[in-house]
Amino acid sequence: MVDVQGTVTDGFEPVRDAFAENFARRGERGAAVAVYRDGRKVVDLWGGVRDADGGEEPWERGTAQIVRSATKGVAAAVLLLLHQRGQVDLDAPVGTYWPEFKAAGKERVLVRHLLSHRAGLPALDVPLTPAQAVDGVSGPAALAAQAPAWEPGTAHGYHAQTYSWLLGELVERITGRSIGRWVAQEVAGPLGLDLWIGLPEAEQAGRVGRIADIEAPQAPASAGLRVRPKQAVTDAYRDPESLTRRAFAAISPAADENDPAYRAAELPASAGIATADALARFYASLIGDVEGVRRLFAPATLTLARTEESAGPDRVLVVNTRFGLGYMLHGPSSPLLAPGSFGHPGRGGSLAFADPESSVSFGYVTNGMQKNITADPRAQSLVRALSRALTS
Repeated sequence: MVDVQGTVTDGFEPVRDAFAENFARRGERGAAVAVYRDGRKVVDLWGGVRDADGGEEPWERGTAQIVRSATKGVAAAVLLLLHQRGQVDLDAPVGTYWPEFKAAGKERVLVRHLLSHRAGLPALDVPLTPAQAVDGVSGPAALAAQAPAWEPGTAHGYHAQTYSWLLGELVERITGRSIGRWVAQEVAGPLGLDLWIGLPEAEQAGRVGRIADIEAPQAPASAGLRVRPKQAVTDAYRDPESLTRRAFAAISPAADENDPAYRAAELPASAGIATADALARFYASLIGDVEGVRRLFAPATLTLARTEESAGPDRVLVVNTRFGLGYMLHGPSSPLLAPGSFGHPGRGGSLAFADPESSVSFGYVTNGMQKNITADPRAQSLVRALSRALTS
């Protein structure tokens, strides 16, 4: 039995019960979950071990982990805040800010297309090596030269890895600062977040746990869950020529995500490092004031974040997905708390979102990466428990 640490406010005990159950029934090794309501923390739990690939060091308050694509929600906020400040036009061609990007038929790719996965650039013609992926030059250069896989704006497909170089380069062209530096100075610093896009050397030792792939326990037949994905999805991931496989293999061979060099890289699609509290507090700040710090998103910006831009068949994920400007929206393939919720999961486990109607934000971080993209069963059990707590 894992000794669950932390606290919950009265009424939120179902979340603690579900968190403990994840260790007992769903293969959890080390994790944390945090929830804010009306700008105040009401759930703050952690348990298990810090490193999923061995070792007995306990997960402690403040343990951080790589959160993979949950980073995308933080990166999207940068573009929306720049728009809010009048520094970028979401309906302007990307080439307005990044002239080299206009090549190969991309003159009409708009900034909003990057955020809503409609740019037609989910995969690279020639994958990058791990060293090229983190050098800050090779990724943007490859995307600037490449032709889109479909006419931009006419369809959507998840830009799993290329989102890093598209948004990172655009932010640097607009602001003169790297996206990691911008987040540190404009978001993480003012809000007191243990959250980084590009982990500083001073934080490399001791604070951040190691992730590992783990097998999820088989769900019992009585659970009524569909254990196997649809055949079309399975086939797409197996086919080395499919857009799905190529999108996730834009870095090949796959990088060692526990390597300090990878953790230090500014890859806003996949390599953010955060605590659960930092993710929940970040999303709380998008929808309201947090402990004296004024909200980040103006009402109009919040509307942009969660207004549907893309919906239906996803050319990469091969399921129906919904996106606002940079955020996944609630739906069958990525269930959040309620229809108005917006946020982003990370492949293998992590999840963060906000629900403005209930004034709730949520952050879940794990070190055990299970085989899922948008709907991890551990995260979903916590979301269902949170829903019960709010309606009881």
